[in-house]
Amino acid sequence: MPTQAKAAVIDEITERFQNSSAAVLTEYRGLTVAQLTELRRSLGAGSTYAVVKNTLTKRAADSVGFSDLSPLLNGPTAIAFLEGDPVEGAKALRDFARANPLLVVKGGVVDGRTVDASEVTRLADVEPREVLLAKLAGAMKGNLTKAAGLFQAPLSQVARLAAALQEKKAADAPAAEAPAADDAPAADTTPETDAAAADAAGE
Repeated sequence: MPTQAKAAVIDEITERFQNSSAAVLTEYRGLTVAQLTELRRSLGAGSTYAVVKNTLTKRAADSVGFSDLSPLLNGPTAIAFLEGDPVEGAKALRDFARANPLLVVKGGVVDGRTVDASEVTRLADVEPREVLLAKLAGAMKGNLTKAAGLFQAPLSQVARLAAALQEKKAADAPAAEAPAADDAPAADTTPETDAAAADAAGE
């Protein structure tokens, strides 16, 4: 293959790695053209299934940081480049492999992370997106109700504290406003002391 043509293929594979939500490497040895066509259709709109050359794919994978894929690139290799929810594509591959055991999943890339064949299988076993979203919505609803209760308790406590402080302030105000005596208390006088004082003056 001329160098320019090889470069074009590498660029195309690189772009698919970058733009796909997942890329699953498979071995397709023994599958018929009709079976491969069926597999392509099962992957859904936007997804592709392409037979690739290992050497060129290694160079493309290296260029986007997926060097871990190199050990998987041996023997007849085809890659399913998945669009949209990778779970749906993984399910399609799993179901096809069950019906056609000649398809062997090697591993791949999911959300920018290299994975092995077992992780692709686990991805395929994930519940449908709609079910997961419904469960998440239910969980969030319950948590929000609990959170609202938790938020109300401290606020009510703060409100009671503020009311108590206001009452205390109001009770202290009259005492603070009471006028203080200007002079010291006068000495007590009685008739006896007055008479003693008069006698002393007469003497």
